[in-house]
Amino acid sequence: MYRFFVEKEQIDREQGSIRIVNGDVNHMRNVLRMKQGEKVLISDGGDEEYLCCVEQLSQAQVLLHIDDIMKADRELPSRIYLFQGLPKSDKMELIIQKAVELGAYEIIPVETRRCVVKLDAKKQESKIRRWQGIAESAAKQSKRMIIPQIHPVMKYSQALRYAQEMDIRIIPYELAEDMEHTRNYLSQIQPGQSVAVFIGPEGGFAPEEIEEALKNQTEPVTLGKRILRTETAGLTILSVLMVLLEGK
Repeated sequence: MYRFFVEKEQIDREQGSIRIVNGDVNHMRNVLRMKQGEKVLISDGGDEEYLCCVEQLSQAQVLLHIDDIMKADRELPSRIYLFQGLPKSDKMELIIQKAVELGAYEIIPVETRRCVVKLDAKKQESKIRRWQGIAESAAKQSKRMIIPQIHPVMKYSQALRYAQEMDIRIIPYELAEDMEHTRNYLSQIQPGQSVAVFIGPEGGFAPEEIEEALKNQTEPVTLGKRILRTETAGLTILSVLMVLLEGK
């Protein structure tokens, strides 16, 4: 069953209806070729989802009838913020897609010392727009209740300051050791605590960046004896956190 996201003002509980507008109209009519009577799920970013039936389709809007309103528990019990060092080529697209599927709350692209990719203002605007679209598609596919926000690119120092708002800050680092410490540290994270995860680009973090992270109370952790690619490291720690948090 397909999922779509709407704003709260598009929902009329009294009339038992929801209006779909903008790009989703074309997607429903011309791509999915949906017909009157088909069922869809709707989310407005809250903790309820709407089971709806397609009532009318026009070029301007799709009108849905609300069949049922259900409480849904699809989000992780903690908000996880992925601070991803800008990778080369189109790796960021894969990272965003999979991070959204795994439950990331926000994804923040970060420019670090060893980043090869440099985005000017025009390129960044275009990239962010595309990345946000990928996040929306992944949220629909994985039945998320929200569309995670993709932030504009931050400098590393800006990212560390932003992360000060989170309860827990971790930074997987290839020179970090002691898997037992990592296991114990991660297992102590409680549902409801917000978690910042810093992932370096190809080439990892520079030593001075690790020092800066330590000064900002960010905990180095190990992901094992093998060196993981940047597009693997973030997804690995997100998977671990998902299992730990959903099991509590």
